[in-house]
Amino acid sequence: MNEIFRAFKESIEVKKNILDNNLAVVIEEMAEESCSAIVSGKKIIFCGNGGSAADAQHLAAELLIRFRSSFDRPPIKAISLALDSSTITACGNDYDFDLIYSRTLEALGDEGDILFILSTSGMSKNILNAIESARKKNIAIFSFLGNDGGKAKKNCTLNFIVPCKNTARIQESHITAGHAFVEMLENKLVEIGYL
Repeated sequence: MNEIFRAFKESIEVKKNILDNNLAVVIEEMAEESCSAIVSGKKIIFCGNGGSAADAQHLAAELLIRFRSSFDRPPIKAISLALDSSTITACGNDYDFDLIYSRTLEALGDEGDILFILSTSGMSKNILNAIESARKKNIAIFSFLGNDGGKAKKNCTLNFIVPCKNTARIQESHITAGHAFVEMLENKLVEIGYL
């Protein structure tokens, strides 16, 4: 039982630290810019590795389908680059695993889109390559990172960096921030009469 209490207490402390450091402002900026992109006919593209890939899929689904059961709305343009195992394994086999996101982003990303990267370290080569591809296509890059943000933070438009080294606690904070982002984006789209 001590492990369970410790996990919850650590999670609460990390999230309290996020609020104390006023990182909620970053989520609001992300929602504001995403609102403008969606209204302009653009899309939000998510990517990550491992648990962060699952979170990328989760957040894309919240936008594509719906977030709140009490709010039936049209779908919001979003996609996760971690969806297609055939494309991912073909790229890994024929080219390199480090290119799995940059290669598909070259095909699917358009100027004015938003690339949303989720990475606890900010050091994964495939994520860094996706950032580089996005920059070449004039795609804004938002990040959910951890620890000190790694190499990814310097090339992103907006960074939400969880000040923690524990991967589990970082990912818990990422999905909480992701849910807050989706809710705020929906609210902004309603305010302007888009939804």
